[in-house]
Amino acid sequence: MSTKLRLTILSFLQFFIWGSWLITIGAYWFQTKQWSGAQFGAIFSTMGIASIFMPSIMGIIADKYVNAEKLYGILHILGGVVLCTVPMVADPGTFFWVILLNMIFYMPTLALSIAVSYSVLKRQGLDVVKDYPPIRVWGTIGFIVAMWTVSLLGFEKSASQFYVAAAAAFALGVYSFTLPACPPTAKDTPSRSLVDVMGLKSFALLRDTKMLTFFLFALLLGAALQLTNAYGDTFLHDLGSTMETSASIVPEGITGWEAFKLILSALLNHPGDTFSSLAAAYPAIIMSISQISETLFILAIPFFLRRFGIKQVMLFSMVAWVLRFGLFAIGDLQSGLWMIVLSCIIYGMAFDFFNISGSLFVETQTASSIRASAQGLFMMMTNGFGAVLGSSVSGIVIEKYFTAADGVTKDWQGIWLSFAAYALVIAVLFVVLFKHKHTAQETTPDAEHVEPILSVENA
Repeated sequence: MSTKLRLTILSFLQFFIWGSWLITIGAYWFQTKQWSGAQFGAIFSTMGIASIFMPSIMGIIADKYVNAEKLYGILHILGGVVLCTVPMVADPGTFFWVILLNMIFYMPTLALSIAVSYSVLKRQGLDVVKDYPPIRVWGTIGFIVAMWTVSLLGFEKSASQFYVAAAAAFALGVYSFTLPACPPTAKDTPSRSLVDVMGLKSFALLRDTKMLTFFLFALLLGAALQLTNAYGDTFLHDLGSTMETSASIVPEGITGWEAFKLILSALLNHPGDTFSSLAAAYPAIIMSISQISETLFILAIPFFLRRFGIKQVMLFSMVAWVLRFGLFAIGDLQSGLWMIVLSCIIYGMAFDFFNISGSLFVETQTASSIRASAQGLFMMMTNGFGAVLGSSVSGIVIEKYFTAADGVTKDWQGIWLSFAAYALVIAVLFVVLFKHKHTAQETTPDAEHVEPILSVENA
């Protein structure tokens, strides 16, 4: 099996796990359990809390003490065990702690998957800017397949979605031990200070003004990502509750392949009405258009980076977030369905042009000896502090300003317009504050390349 294929399987399963429940947990929370919105914000903050410290700690361990691929596998197996316990939880308080424990195991694997992939590719003499995006795109495909699987099996509002995720976690955990060895790159490096001993060299990147600014905007964009993850699916469920569902398309009790055939037949015969009904009955499938869009924009990243540079690409991402939220605000599942679909398409640019390009930017600005911990630092900002900011603050704001007296009905237009305004402010500030000049080295990174201003030798 070729190196690229092995990393492709890794990427597919990595995001299949997440796609099995991340988008549909809102429907499970609000539609099935009917727990409060403020508490739900706390649930989505678990990935942020875990990302504040776990990616960096696991990155340090991978850089100095344990093979990255083995650590990666152990974390997935432990995460699978926790996922199996989620359906047993009967109250929101306990649910928070169980999901937090799962996130403690899962979130560092996002950075480790990147570190493992970059390490293997570079040892094979391959170019990460050119060769990694086509591998990473299979992660998005895995996310899509998971969403469709959960939706067509009728698990969107069911606890069974967590069992699907657990099965994939166990499979990836075992598979990880068959990957090429990724030994600690800083294991034999002499430790001259407490910073060296604890593996905290990557934090020296924050002493550089440009990198500090980059990581602060990573935090702010991470908040935007959590907004769409947390509320997108339940938003479509609420819209769907105001119109006739697709009961005539897929009778109750029909799932899986039979449901798919009925949907395909209806789309061929009555595409307009069917698509609206489909959006109401299977919101996760509509949301999966976002991930389908990701596959295209991921493949476009090398071109855009070479043509425009990291600053412009990141700015494109921020403008895309404004459009993503704005179109949700004015769209609906009938005459305005095209706006919902367009918003999902734009999501691909919003997500990829910052998250994937950002990880490549970090790779080109840091030494190989701190590769895993530097990616962990980036993950800490986006999925750590950013996620906590986005999920916690949004839950409180939505509950206080955009929820009716009945505690259930929400002003979705006001919610999405406020999110759009937030993204617009970030974009304007980014243009003014982020000072960076594009260079050819950014898109043709060398394994040993480190910018002089970011050298950590004197950290």
